[in-house]
Amino acid sequence: MITIRPIPAFNDNYIWHLQAGNEHWVVDPGDAAPVKKALEGAKLSGILLTHHHFDHTGGVASLVKEFDCPVFGPGTIDGVTHPLADGDQFTLLQRDCEVFAVPGHTLDHIALALHASDGIHLFCGDTLFAAGCGRLFEGTPAQMHESLTKLASLPEDTKVYCAHEYTLANLQFASAAEPGNGDITARLESDRATRDRDQPTLPSSIGLELATNPFLRTGSPEIRAQAAAHGTTPDASAVEIFATLRHWKDNF
Repeated sequence: MITIRPIPAFNDNYIWHLQAGNEHWVVDPGDAAPVKKALEGAKLSGILLTHHHFDHTGGVASLVKEFDCPVFGPGTIDGVTHPLADGDQFTLLQRDCEVFAVPGHTLDHIALALHASDGIHLFCGDTLFAAGCGRLFEGTPAQMHESLTKLASLPEDTKVYCAHEYTLANLQFASAAEPGNGDITARLESDRATRDRDQPTLPSSIGLELATNPFLRTGSPEIRAQAAAHGTTPDASAVEIFATLRHWKDNF
């Protein structure tokens, strides 16, 4: 059995800690100190990276120095010992792990889908967020839309492990983008209560994102209408609607 726990870091990052027996892996360790504390003296077996931003990689050198462990991730990142690319598969914690290239937030961004007995666990870094998506620092709207579409095609019970606790802010935007969506209203109420208990709103699921994430709902008539009010044409493509939503969210 695999146990997956969030390790809080910085203001709103989550470093995901995967454990099966005596094996311990972490995803996107931007800071080494909370990882070492969470291990409680255990040895780190390996590191998984989704992209090169420092808040996801800043702890790698210190962890490798102490634990001499392998680093799996995009080949663009210094210190990666096992470069990963779209379509790659490897064994992680004695389970199959699949790699998806998901450019948009960065050009080198990947997502990792771990196939376990209880379903798929998706580690998507800053591409897909709970009720949102990452900013386009390097890629284009078309690239990010395609990346999100790829992830949204996974089974609806796929668990989604994002790298930041942005859920409430994203749901507030989602409420503006699709104010008639009752699923968004219910999710915002539920997740506010979760945060009031100082608990993470993650993992999410693909099914929940399909119901409440405006960036996955560009075909919604209400979202199309809201996008038109922010600059798109009535016959705008899904990519154009996505681009308008992303620009609106950047300034929300």
